[in-house]
Amino acid sequence: MEVDDPADGTANRHAKPLDSKSDTGISDTPPVYSQFSTRYDSETAAIWCWMQPKPRPCMNTTLIEELTLSQQRLTAFYQSQQSGFIWPFHYLILASKIPGIYNLGGDLELFYQCIIDRDEEKLRKYAYSCVKLLHRNIDNLDLPITLISLVQGQALGGGFEIALSCDVIIAERSAVLGFPEILFNLFPGMGAYNLLTRRIGSALAERLILSGKTWPATELYEMGVIDVLAEDGQGMQAVENYLKSHNQSHNTIRAIKKIRRMVQPVTKKELYDIVDIWVESAMLLDKKDLSKMQRLLTLQKHQKDSSLIQENSKIKIPRRGEWRKIKDVSFPLVTHFGEVVPQNRRKKDSRRRD
Repeated sequence: MEVDDPADGTANRHAKPLDSKSDTGISDTPPVYSQFSTRYDSETAAIWCWMQPKPRPCMNTTLIEELTLSQQRLTAFYQSQQSGFIWPFHYLILASKIPGIYNLGGDLELFYQCIIDRDEEKLRKYAYSCVKLLHRNIDNLDLPITLISLVQGQALGGGFEIALSCDVIIAERSAVLGFPEILFNLFPGMGAYNLLTRRIGSALAERLILSGKTWPATELYEMGVIDVLAEDGQGMQAVENYLKSHNQSHNTIRAIKKIRRMVQPVTKKELYDIVDIWVESAMLLDKKDLSKMQRLLTLQKHQKDSSLIQENSKIKIPRRGEWRKIKDVSFPLVTHFGEVVPQNRRKKDSRRRD
């Protein structure tokens, strides 16, 4: 994994991946990550991981594989150090390099194609890989570290689950998070229920999941889902402030996390069992459900650089009927799917008269 060297602050391009035959078990050839980049901050003993998935800002297969590899390499590198030397690495921060977007969730194009092709095993393999990634986050990579997610912008579906898999969620005030899966008759199946329940209880967790809405960070902070609320544009500074203020109590925090895992365990088997239910439910979706999934996929494809809603968007959005029942609407209008209706498509009153 390419990170700044903890000793001299320069990029360590000789960090070694797992597939090596060297004495440390790590190869001399660094892997090339295409979906994220990393930076090591020696002052706070933290590694920043900046996600930038392509071609859509979602949890695609390549991003999952690369993040999993980076997890394995960090664990191997840390555990293979010589006796008496401890690499100063206390925090791993998951953030996004895409303005206005943390992550828009699961790979809906893959979901759709698997369901159309009745390829249940491919869909399950994808979901299992997500669960494996999240569970290693939950277990802190089997290292004495703390995982932090910095949410700037939108975190939807699987993107929200990634944030929840971290010990601490820091979000900017304008961030929005939610689970839209119910809009196409499905549910978030990669840890959402378990992780939300651990934070806010099952009743409130179900309320968030079944609402299908996106929740502002301010509300989620009040509920206890988000740990630190930062002003817009101050997310990175809020993370650094958190790290500096908690470095002195790192040992206590680590102990509390161990207790949490004992009292509220989230096992890999439990997550796999939920995935099996999710896959079974996904394969039962009908044409109407898949049509709604396609609408969300259209949005996912067009969100590459900022917010879901762009006032002057010229994207052709699939038609929805509900907004036409409302009088005196102002345009551009945003539907409950997050779709932009740039102008009134209803016929003029003069043309509608008999």
